[in-house]
Amino acid sequence: MNKPLEITFQGVEKSDAIEATIAEKAAKLEKHFDRLTHVRVVVAAPHRHSHKGKIYQIKIEVGVPDRAPVVITHEPEVTQASQDLQTAIRDGFDAACRRLDDTATQMSGTAKAERGRRRPSPVRE
Repeated sequence: MNKPLEITFQGVEKSDAIEATIAEKAAKLEKHFDRLTHVRVVVAAPHRHSHKGKIYQIKIEVGVPDRAPVVITHEPEVTQASQDLQTAIRDGFDAACRRLDDTATQMSGTAKAERGRRRPSPVRE
């Protein structure tokens, strides 16, 4: 991925393996939207008083030209506490791919609508 990638860890020990996984997943985002301006990822383990296991929060901000950045915050329900950081990253990036697909569809639909505006056909009685 040629776009700037920023990875921040909060309450989670920094790991080269996790950074490599995030970089790989971030590169795949370009398949869903090829005009990304930046990708920022925050991997956090907020302190919670829970007996259900550690909950990881993944926040992904993707820069899109001519629009506000697409921000995805993925945090599983307490009943589905993700004790596996890899699973939390996978789920967060899956959500990011879906949002980017939606954004790409909206942007192409808007562009097509502006280019292909037709006059309304006459109403027949």
